[in-house]
Amino acid sequence: MKSLSWQIKFGFFLLAISVALFFLHYSLFHDARDIFFYLLHDIAFLPVDVLIVTLVIHRLLNQREKRAVLKKMNMVIGAFFSEVGNPMLRMFIPLDQNIEQIRPAFSIKPEWTPKEFQSAKKVVKRYESVISVPEGGLSGIRALLIQKRNFLLLLLENPLLLEHESFTDLLWAFFHLMEELENRPSVAQLPATDLKHIEGDIRRAYGAVLREWIAYMEHLKEAYPYLYSLAVRMDPFDPNATPIVRS
Repeated sequence: MKSLSWQIKFGFFLLAISVALFFLHYSLFHDARDIFFYLLHDIAFLPVDVLIVTLVIHRLLNQREKRAVLKKMNMVIGAFFSEVGNPMLRMFIPLDQNIEQIRPAFSIKPEWTPKEFQSAKKVVKRYESVISVPEGGLSGIRALLIQKRNFLLLLLENPLLLEHESFTDLLWAFFHLMEELENRPSVAQLPATDLKHIEGDIRRAYGAVLREWIAYMEHLKEAYPYLYSLAVRMDPFDPNATPIVRS
């Protein structure tokens, strides 16, 4: 209300200045016809001014703001993959019995173009993973998710991610998997029925992180080539991945 009151006062102030200047003009030149001519002339151009401001300048400002928000959002997503996403992928991939079907499509290369990334997105969209957890295979996943609980909570509280629906779904999938594992006294020897349920939760989280990972890699290729170079060398789908530059 205070802001609105200030704006109204400022509006009256500007109008008063305009009236005073018109009065000064009439006092000096005694020509009301000239005043009304230019007043009507300026009013005629007002719709054009509004058009330029609302449709052109406003759109340019919105695009600039969206680019800034997207940049910050991708920084947050990058932190997620460094802290949780990539380590979890390295734990999920060995559990996937169909991994060889998509490994070639996900073996990213430095020279990849948007065409290769689009192809990888299509592969993961229709991919059906088969998760099989060996005995003792849940302890590492459980420990990492519990360790990163506070980090994941901070991500959920980040307003930049509120409109990123697919990434929010990924975080919820990770939280659900964490709660399932944490609420069991032990994950070493689970009944077959319970293990199948957990495998379904892993499959959901695995599919979500795959989709976000390929999109994030494409972003790095376009915006941060030096980060993309390291990401290629640390590709979780490459069993021989190493950060060492060999060529």
